[in-house]
Amino acid sequence: MGKTFERIDGRLRSFIEAQPLFFTATAPLSGDGTVNLSPKGLRGSFAVLDELTVAYLDFAGSTAETVAHLRENGRITLMWCAFQGPPNIVRVHGRGEPVFRDDPRCKELLPHFPDIDPTAHGLRAIIVVTAELIRDSCGYAVPYMAYESDRDLHARRFSRDDDVSLGEYFAKKDHIATSLDGLPGLPLPLPPSPV
Repeated sequence: MGKTFERIDGRLRSFIEAQPLFFTATAPLSGDGTVNLSPKGLRGSFAVLDELTVAYLDFAGSTAETVAHLRENGRITLMWCAFQGPPNIVRVHGRGEPVFRDDPRCKELLPHFPDIDPTAHGLRAIIVVTAELIRDSCGYAVPYMAYESDRDLHARRFSRDDDVSLGEYFAKKDHIATSLDGLPGLPLPLPPSPV
């Protein structure tokens, strides 16, 4: 039932952009390392850059596993599920890279996210993913669920931080500068916000 796509365009792009939630999966090279799976939400924090490239804003949180894994090996899979409408699951397998706040590309990428204020969420990086394999599958077992709204808790928590207090928050966390498996995570001290 699954189909392989050459590019992210047309109905596939419309489907991906319409989903309020997606998941990221990464893993270290070590066979006994921690596999990471993260939900990503907040409307406006994801963008299709071109037919083979997508990006999302990486915000403040209690770990930096995705960043650490991407720094080590670049492997990432993104997944979207249809919780409403026709059943569908789309996966983009590819190579990812964290573009950190002090990288000139960060400021160049930010206009792709016009509907969200990254400073209100403690922007750490922009994750850019180049697709190597794009596939869908049926999604027949994915339940119907209704999207109500984004939670405002993340913005309420991190909008009161400036660069200094956000950097202090990250420095206090055990798995921001270093991953659960001891890999380099978010480079600290935190550089100034690009916005």
